[in-house]
Amino acid sequence: MLKPTGTALPPRRDPPPVPVPGMDVTLDRRGVVWGLVVAALVTLSIYLGSQRFHGFDGALAGYAFATVFAIFGIVYRYVVWLQRPPTRTYWRRGWELFWQPGQRLRNTGFFFKMGWEKMIEQRFIRKRSRDRWLAHQLIFWGCLIAIAITFPLTFGWLRFESDFTNPSDYLIVLFGQRLEFFTFPARSLLGWLIMHGLNIAAVLCLAGIALILGRRIKDQAEVSTQRFDNDIMPLILLFAVSVTGMFLTVSNMFIEGKFYYFLTTIHAVTVYLWLLYLPFGKFFHIFQRIANLGVWFYKAAGANGPQAACARCGTEYTSELQRGDLKAMLPELGFDYRHGQVDNWQNLCPSCRRKLMTLNQFAVTGKEFM
Repeated sequence: MLKPTGTALPPRRDPPPVPVPGMDVTLDRRGVVWGLVVAALVTLSIYLGSQRFHGFDGALAGYAFATVFAIFGIVYRYVVWLQRPPTRTYWRRGWELFWQPGQRLRNTGFFFKMGWEKMIEQRFIRKRSRDRWLAHQLIFWGCLIAIAITFPLTFGWLRFESDFTNPSDYLIVLFGQRLEFFTFPARSLLGWLIMHGLNIAAVLCLAGIALILGRRIKDQAEVSTQRFDNDIMPLILLFAVSVTGMFLTVSNMFIEGKFYYFLTTIHAVTVYLWLLYLPFGKFFHIFQRIANLGVWFYKAAGANGPQAACARCGTEYTSELQRGDLKAMLPELGFDYRHGQVDNWQNLCPSCRRKLMTLNQFAVTGKEFM
């Protein structure tokens, strides 16, 4: 009778982590190095992009510092995540498959096609629920617009100045270069859209948050599985950033600037908290999705390549590529599924594994299978 041995191998040995003085925690050495390198490059880009801080607004220094810290956290966690055996396998295989000789042009087209479907259009969410897809789209585009405006302004890469020849018009200064060919009247529709881009982004985010909260309140399945830190906290932070940002516009346009400095402080605090939460909360899945490049090519290669047949019933149940990688990956996690009769427990299809487990349970209990 076929049965797994259940033997466990010694766990794999990683490089020693970096101890943190005075704290009972450790940091991944590779993650720290990569995080510091990317944070230093971003800081250098701020210095150069703002013409050696000439175009840098000191009032936004807190935002810039929090952003650099968030980038360090994102890179650190990303590096640690990519070192996990399953993620590392997908990542490595994905690039190997992408750079196959003779397939690079085709793979580039496939990459942009899947990037549009998975990251921009988010078709996989729409197949599950149109309401959920609409909520994701509203928040996605709201955050994208806000980031595209806020980060360049914060870093000193982008600012707006009056046109010398016509003071009622504005032009864009990008990396210290005045774009004379592109001017717009301050009171035109285009000017209103540009000047109120962050308010538009806030409205989109608030609409998406309303849809998500409505579903979480009505759907009993969502209520029973949701967690405050992972499901509710990101919505609260995004709501706070959007509302406090819109209050700044209300104060400036409708109540003659009353409470403006107080609102500025509150808004800054909410943005800092959102940026600090970004690498460690649910929003991190946005960056994880980029690594799906490996998964897309991996699945395509597996579907078009040889298929693995079950050693017991002969049914094809997965790709030979995935089965081979799984056999190599599991020992790194401390598991040994080698078997004398079928070489490896992974050589059996899921159905045969369940059947053999049931037969083994009857054998252990001394009962006969009818």
